[in-house]
Amino acid sequence: MAFITVERIANLAVVRLARAEARNALTVAMAQELTAALAGVNADDACRVVVLAGDGATFCAGLDLKAAIAEGPENAPEWMALQEVFSGLIEQIRKMRQPVIGAIQGAAVGAGLGIALACDVRIAAPSAQFLVGAVKLGLSAGECGISYHLPRLIGAGRAFEIMLTGRAVNGEEALAIGLVSHLAEPGSLLDRALEVARTIAANAPYAVKHTKQVMWTNLDAPLQNALELENHVQVLGLLTQDFAEAARAFAEKRAPAFTGR
Repeated sequence: MAFITVERIANLAVVRLARAEARNALTVAMAQELTAALAGVNADDACRVVVLAGDGATFCAGLDLKAAIAEGPENAPEWMALQEVFSGLIEQIRKMRQPVIGAIQGAAVGAGLGIALACDVRIAAPSAQFLVGAVKLGLSAGECGISYHLPRLIGAGRAFEIMLTGRAVNGEEALAIGLVSHLAEPGSLLDRALEVARTIAANAPYAVKHTKQVMWTNLDAPLQNALELENHVQVLGLLTQDFAEAARAFAEKRAPAFTGR
C-alpha cells in the first residue's frame, strides 16, 4: 500500500503523506517512499513548485516508534542505518530544485518537525503544533536537521528554549516568531499554499531556481563568498531571454511572458 501520493496541478506538485489513520507517523519504508517520490518530482523539469502536505488532521507525528522497534534494530549500526534513512529524507527536501512549501495542520513532531523545517516556506493552521519529541524520550532534540534549521529560522535563543523544553509551539506563536509565513484555517490551508506556489511559479524559472540556491548557500557563507556568488548568478540572469522580456514588459507596462530561457 502506498503511503505517499503525488498530484500534479498544472506546473505544481502536491506531495502528501497519506497515512492519516496513524497521524502520518513515518515508518522506515514510508520515509524511503517519500524520499523517492520527491526525487521523482525533482527530476521533472515541468514542475515549478512543490507543496508538501499531510492527509487528515495531523501533518506528521514523527517516527512510528512502535514500528521501528518491531522491525528490530538491536545495535548502534542498525539504529544508525535507520537514522540515515530519515536524514536522507531531509537532504532530499533541501536539495530540491523547486521551492518546497510545507502546509502544516495539527502536529509536526520529531521527524515531522524536521520535514517542516526543511521546507523553504511554511504555511500553518492556527491549531498547528510544532514540537520536538526526542528530548522527552531521553534523546537529543537534534535530529532530522532540527538543530541546523530551527536556529537559522528563529534564532538560537528561541531554538534552545524550544528544543530543551520540548514544549509545543502553536500556529499563532509560530507566525509571531517567524517559523511560518502565513496562517490559514485547515479547510483553506492547501488553497493558501497553492496560492503562494502559483505566485512563485509566475516568476521566471531561472530567477526562482537561483534565488533558492543562493539563499541556502549564503546562509553559511562568509560575506565575500556570498557577494561573489550573487554577482555570478546575477550576471548570468542578465543574459537570459526572460530578463530581456521582463525589461520590455516593464517598459510597456504589461505582465512578462516568461519562457524559461
